[in-house]
Amino acid sequence: MTMTAPRTRFYRAPGSDAIEPPEARGIARDAVKLLVARPDGVCHARFADLGDHLRPGDLLVVNNSATMPAAVDGRRDGRPVAVHFSTRRAERSWVVELRPAGDAAGHLPDVRVGERIELPGGGALVIEASYPRTGISGARLWTARVVVEGDVASYLARHGRPIRYSYVPRPWPLRYYQTVFARHTGSAEMPSAARPFSAELVAALVAAGVAIAPITLHAGVSSAEAGEPPVPEPFAVPAATARLVNVTRVTGGRVIAVGTTVTRALESAAAADGLVRQADGWTDLVLGPGRPCRVVDGLITGWHDAGASHLLLLEAVAGPELVGRAYREATEHGYLWHEFGDSALLLPVPATT
Repeated sequence: MTMTAPRTRFYRAPGSDAIEPPEARGIARDAVKLLVARPDGVCHARFADLGDHLRPGDLLVVNNSATMPAAVDGRRDGRPVAVHFSTRRAERSWVVELRPAGDAAGHLPDVRVGERIELPGGGALVIEASYPRTGISGARLWTARVVVEGDVASYLARHGRPIRYSYVPRPWPLRYYQTVFARHTGSAEMPSAARPFSAELVAALVAAGVAIAPITLHAGVSSAEAGEPPVPEPFAVPAATARLVNVTRVTGGRVIAVGTTVTRALESAAAADGLVRQADGWTDLVLGPGRPCRVVDGLITGWHDAGASHLLLLEAVAGPELVGRAYREATEHGYLWHEFGDSALLLPVPATT
């Protein structure tokens, strides 16, 4: 299945990848750049100034999923490969991605059902089926039976490392891939929209009357393929968060999702009447022209590649005109892309409080 292409088009110059955490450049997490886009214009700030653009009564919803050390070295027919553990289906059944060794781009196109991938410490993967659709040759993702000593989380803690793509030239410890909200381990890739938050910024926002509530969505490995829809992911929206979202909307505050994962979780729990209810399970929701947002009024996000499915979600929240304007400004002003990069606050709905 392919998706509708996003309307947002842009060109970003070479050198716009964030190749290391801001801390390595002598910049605090909350000192990265923040572009604020509203219907009446765009302004440029620092993430630490986020509170200047929010109001008492607004609600930030955050993802409390923590990042796994999800990349493991494997051997396939004696040759090295990289194994990315994407999503847990059961304790011994995982969705995985197989890539060339050395954090190279692209997946292995010739994976076969039934083949065995050797893992460190005497472990192994046995490939079971393509995912999410079975019977697909050349698939990017596969379900696999995991054969390791002990539970898989402990195994990854011993043998895994954070997933790292080619634009980040050196490895960084797992702590650089965690957010201040991380509580429940399960994401293959960091819910990176929340990375710029510091404990001090969170305290200042709460003191200023901005509420913060959690959801959990364990993010799987993303795809750079244009038109590839997001895969199903496990999520949970607690009853307390659902109530706070509903109260915020009734009282005139804005519900602002911190990241595309939060948007997907909240909208998966939102009924057609606009009420959010407690929910947990798996979501395969794709937001876009056929399914606009029901409850999310604004979005804090990083910067996504051209053609990525995330852009459709951004357009569903903020509209293609505002998203396009934000991306044009970001490319003109040297914003940095990816998990260690800069941020945007998209506010299509003005504050009423």
